[in-house]
Amino acid sequence: MTAKLKKERNKILIAAVVFFALIILEHLGVFPRIFKSRPLALGLYLIPYLICGLPVIKKAFLGIKNRQPFDESFLMVVATVGALVTGENSEAAAVMLFYQVGEWFQSYAVGKSRQSITDLMDLAPDYAHVERGDQSIETVDPDDVKVGEVLVIKPGEKIPIDGTVLQGDSMVNTAALTGEAVPRSVHVGDAVVSGCVNGEGLLKIRADKEFEDSTVSRILELVEEASEKKSHTENFITRFARVYTPAVVLTAVALALLGGILTGQWMSWIYRACTFLVISCPCAMVISVPLAFFGGIGAAGRDGVLVKGSNYMELLARLDTVVSDKTGTLTEGSFEVREVLPAPGIERREVLGKAALAEGMSTHPIAASIRRELKNEDPDAQIGTALLSDTDIISGQGLIAHADGHKLCIGNARMMEAKGIPYIPASDRAATVSYVAEDGKFLGAILIRDQVKDEAGQVIASLKKQGIRSFVMLTGDRKEAAEAVGRDLGVDAVYADLLPQDKVSKVENLLIETHREDKRYLAFIGDGMNDAPVLMQSDVGIAMGSLGSDAAIEAADVVIMDDDLKRIPAVIRIAQKTVGIARQNIWFALLVKLLILVLGALGIANMWAAVFADVGVAVLCILNSMRLLLKKRYD
Repeated sequence: MTAKLKKERNKILIAAVVFFALIILEHLGVFPRIFKSRPLALGLYLIPYLICGLPVIKKAFLGIKNRQPFDESFLMVVATVGALVTGENSEAAAVMLFYQVGEWFQSYAVGKSRQSITDLMDLAPDYAHVERGDQSIETVDPDDVKVGEVLVIKPGEKIPIDGTVLQGDSMVNTAALTGEAVPRSVHVGDAVVSGCVNGEGLLKIRADKEFEDSTVSRILELVEEASEKKSHTENFITRFARVYTPAVVLTAVALALLGGILTGQWMSWIYRACTFLVISCPCAMVISVPLAFFGGIGAAGRDGVLVKGSNYMELLARLDTVVSDKTGTLTEGSFEVREVLPAPGIERREVLGKAALAEGMSTHPIAASIRRELKNEDPDAQIGTALLSDTDIISGQGLIAHADGHKLCIGNARMMEAKGIPYIPASDRAATVSYVAEDGKFLGAILIRDQVKDEAGQVIASLKKQGIRSFVMLTGDRKEAAEAVGRDLGVDAVYADLLPQDKVSKVENLLIETHREDKRYLAFIGDGMNDAPVLMQSDVGIAMGSLGSDAAIEAADVVIMDDDLKRIPAVIRIAQKTVGIARQNIWFALLVKLLILVLGALGIANMWAAVFADVGVAVLCILNSMRLLLKKRYD
């Protein structure tokens, strides 16, 4: 609990002690002359009224000054002043006291739901230890660290900048970023990201980014931006309150005037009008609905998922179709050469050597797997990248490389056909096939497979149980290989052999189909830069493994802090529960208020009933919203 909350709590407790002491004294008949004197009784009840009500009065006058008077503070002040005028001193003090109790509960609940986001904000390191050329260590602000500088990370310290381990072995705690409690081991050559906490070993890392471009800075920016993106429900409540509040003020004035004119009992009807104002205060809805969404975002953050705004929470709860990339998302993205099929008269080693030479400068996982297989077969093999004069990447087909006067082609069947090279089709339907040719002569085929993630099938089944009608897979891989993966996972539709622009077109068509059904939306799951256009185009873009992908962080609406697919059903469960709680709060508050409003206008409900209709309903809605934070994990 913050110092400010403790101070407000103490003020409320003091006001409550004074208020209940006055109530007891009045009802026991102690000091009857004082309580029967209206000025003296008013003065006594003004003590608890002002102790907890001064901030409300100031806020009401500030609203009037800024020409925005119609808010809950204005309603509370008008209603309680009216009660004081009519001699209902105890009820006026009670309304202000319990209104402040409700406000305190709201602040406390926001603090609880903000906690996981506050933990993210605490990720930002305060300093960085930079190793200078003379082996001395200088402690600087992370903003002052330059790319390429060597940082020393002592045990228990936060990693200030994204970098690569140059020296040392340790266990790194990524829980604050990923929600994953199990630390991961890092060794020389491994990449580490800012915001993680070093374990027991001493690490030296090379800074690969400046602080403003590092993971922790990007996440902090996203957290700050998330609060600005409201859901449709929140926007509706905001618009509703703007119309509702002045309407009930005018209704209360009309009630007092008409009742007073028709019956002549002015004080009685002014009291009814004040009761009406207290009942009609919209703070239960205005407070509890945003709080429900804020709690949902906090719960997701604690589960290792960053949702960039409550509007995306609402969309996640109404998903109809989920579209996913294959490689690196549903599969491990770590390719392995399963088989090499040389053409007649060609050696296996030659096929691998020519393919590795052509792919020598490529960072693609398939290229890495070919080079790795060559090294496994011949540890002394040298890939003469110096022989490469130029390479030409053909999107969706492969690449052409010129080396030592020869033209090397490596790619799919589409490339072989486009170049008019006769080839022998590979028979393994589940593998990705790279055909290799030199100077128009077919050398052979390399069959490469990607391992399906263990949890992928389980996650898709879980999504179906949560109401996802269709799970679609898009990939640039061959149709046979893609369909084999799709069958294993239980995917509803597979679209293969897609170029990057084809993925965009396919998602556009799927969006049209999805939006035909009212309030149903589409999410796309991707894992990197190539998926950024589709992530931005979909209703909800979900980035996987985005700690290493700036493009995914920028384009996505939901960021999975690690590469765990199980986070997706978890965040959808949180979103569905969040929207459900927001709806419960709206209907409960409306029904209770409408009932007591009618009773108050008829003179049946008094100011105490009004207190329940306002503060009681607000507190119950707040407690309902806080249920999101009770469950530790939603896996």
